[in-house]
Amino acid sequence: MIKIENLYKSFDGLEVLRGVNLEVGKGRILALIGKSGCGKSVLLKHVAGLMKPDKGRVLVDGHDMCCLRGRDLFTLRNRLGFLFQSGALFDSMSIFDNVAFPLREKTKLRANEITDRVMNELEQVGLLGAEEKFPSQLSGGMVKRAAMARALAGDPEIMLFDEPTTGLDPLTGQTILDLIDSCHRRLKFTGIMVTHEVPKIFEVVDAVAMIDKGEILLEGTAEEILKSENSTVKAFVTGGRPRDIE
Repeated sequence: MIKIENLYKSFDGLEVLRGVNLEVGKGRILALIGKSGCGKSVLLKHVAGLMKPDKGRVLVDGHDMCCLRGRDLFTLRNRLGFLFQSGALFDSMSIFDNVAFPLREKTKLRANEITDRVMNELEQVGLLGAEEKFPSQLSGGMVKRAAMARALAGDPEIMLFDEPTTGLDPLTGQTILDLIDSCHRRLKFTGIMVTHEVPKIFEVVDAVAMIDKGEILLEGTAEEILKSENSTVKAFVTGGRPRDIE
């Protein structure tokens, strides 16, 4: 479903991605882990078609995101849902209108159909009763859940998560991970999740890839990552330093 081939990206001469190769099968979720600034979010934005690579390809269901233009790009993006790190809700809109926004903009659903879809998604994320509130009236965890409802309202085939638990306390963060897991079981979307939630995330995803210095250092199952003898991987997973565990 998602295939990244020899991807390179630089900013002002600084090479952020250096020949990344990665594949995510249909219906599977991959966790993308690594230190801050290693290129995880940049890679995610390439998959969403929000950035163009200097070199390489990003194939989504066989279509090269780097080459699509106009209606073709619009059509493919409609198959994607993106949960931004901040939630990215519209402050001036109610939660109902935030979730309804992409349905009004991108579909031909009637008003009653949009209402049914929005209320169903709010129920799925535990926000029934909060539909008339505004983002400023919600807690951080509720904002993330509302953003999740908006991302899922269009029944995306692919979901991209950029640090979905950032800024949340451990209990609320675990609630968001559990919500992602339950939504994945319900909708069977293909997903990539940028996250620092190690090892909690290993219970939610099918595979893990670690980026280091702009390259994929290691890719495998959660068990393979945990058993890795690579000192950099060990340090990241345990929160220690490479020299402490060699």
